[in-house]
Amino acid sequence: MALDHVKAILFDTFGTITDWRSSIAAEGVRVAAAKGVKDFNGDAFARAWRAGYRPGMVPVIAGTRSWTPVDVIHRERLDVILPDFGLGMLNEAERRHLNEAWHRINPWPDSVPGLRRLKAKYLIAPLSNGSLVLLSSMAKRAGIPWDFVVSSDMHKAYKRDPKVYQNAVALLGFKPEEVMMGAAHNDDLEAARKEGLRTGYINRPYEYGIDQNRDFDATSNWDVICTSVEELADVMGV
Repeated sequence: MALDHVKAILFDTFGTITDWRSSIAAEGVRVAAAKGVKDFNGDAFARAWRAGYRPGMVPVIAGTRSWTPVDVIHRERLDVILPDFGLGMLNEAERRHLNEAWHRINPWPDSVPGLRRLKAKYLIAPLSNGSLVLLSSMAKRAGIPWDFVVSSDMHKAYKRDPKVYQNAVALLGFKPEEVMMGAAHNDDLEAARKEGLRTGYINRPYEYGIDQNRDFDATSNWDVICTSVEELADVMGV
């Protein structure tokens, strides 16, 4: 099927548009240095923190826990791992500021230039598990040129729940095939395709560093398969 009818492209954000690992690692290094912590491994810290992301969502997705924003899930995991990295002494204000590091993560080098090009022809927005404030703060700081934000707290649900994709399409008032999902995660694209969205795979083989065990390449015949947002813009004709 041709892509001529696509009107909007929605993007996964953590890992696809932004490099969370190096951003969180750098924040951890700064805090550790300020506290005099020696031999702090920022990359391991970032990966350990992220390791609690999906498990923290599981009870919410399963319906055994009421809606819980991602900032709360991040904070709960942070409190668990801080002692393991010599940062158990952080007070409440310091923990709160560090938890907001997820609002300050940086985009991959190709993301903003590619999004600016796509914005000239398509509506563009994140379709992310991040909160409205997290995604808006991140975009404001990094100059990510979204037209609008579609966040998890708008649906009270996390991807890969079908209603996340359904609600996004409904909010736009478009047909599902008029919306493309752009992501570096094959399971995200599979969930989007099941709801009728077009799919664009953007390869990010270094998202997790040494812990990456999936998403090294496309695992299905997605509508577009590329290695950057700029390449996606090339394929989409802008």
